[in-house]
Amino acid sequence: MVRRHELTDEQWQVIEPLLPVSGAKGRPRLDDRRVINGMLFKAKTGVAWRDLPQRYGPWKTVYNRFWRWSRTGTLSALVAQVQVLAEVIDELDREVSVDSSIVPAHQHAAGARRTAASHTGGNRGLRRTQRTR
Repeated sequence: MVRRHELTDEQWQVIEPLLPVSGAKGRPRLDDRRVINGMLFKAKTGVAWRDLPQRYGPWKTVYNRFWRWSRTGTLSALVAQVQVLAEVIDELDREVSVDSSIVPAHQHAAGARRTAASHTGGNRGLRRTQRTR
């Protein structure tokens, strides 16, 4: 049974050959599918690494693999290859919708008059403006 944020068997068959082989000797590494499912769960739910369900293995293992694959470019290459495959079979939806209710602007982005000099922080520029009036 595939859970909500996990790869289906068909998705796994596409992704599995794209993954790097383990070059490390010694203890065998945790199953890639479990680890990727843990990464997907983290990305889709936003939970802290330490709060990953135990079914994905130790949270530290999932985090370390995510960090290592991010640093070496493995995750970027994997996503790029999956996007190419999805475009080929016409399953990639590139439509993006941005709603103002989910993209809040800072209160200072309301169109107030600016000072002549570039203002980078604090209230120093505001004091100058108030003095000149």
